[in-house]
Amino acid sequence: MSESAIRMSESGELLLSGVLDYRTGPNLRKQGQALIKSSNAAMLVIDCSSVEKSSSVGLSLLLCFMRDAQAAGKALSIRAIPEDMREIAQVSELTELLAHP
Repeated sequence: MSESAIRMSESGELLLSGVLDYRTGPNLRKQGQALIKSSNAAMLVIDCSSVEKSSSVGLSLLLCFMRDAQAAGKALSIRAIPEDMREIAQVSELTELLAHP
């Protein structure tokens, strides 16, 4: 398993990767919040295609990032949500919320 991370790509997308769980969540939360706040883009994209595994912590992170973007006056969309995260979203009835920018 690779190290969990969130970073800004050259194109301005936020790239979320690795395993999202109770061990990695708090640090990713702080890093993602800082990246969202510091971005000059009016529209942000979080790409989850490199997420290897996610517990409900991953879903919580995405919801926090959505709230951070809204507070900063930025639109946010999520791309390539992994199947395990999508299943948790369905059970939690959050699928529609994650689908909207």
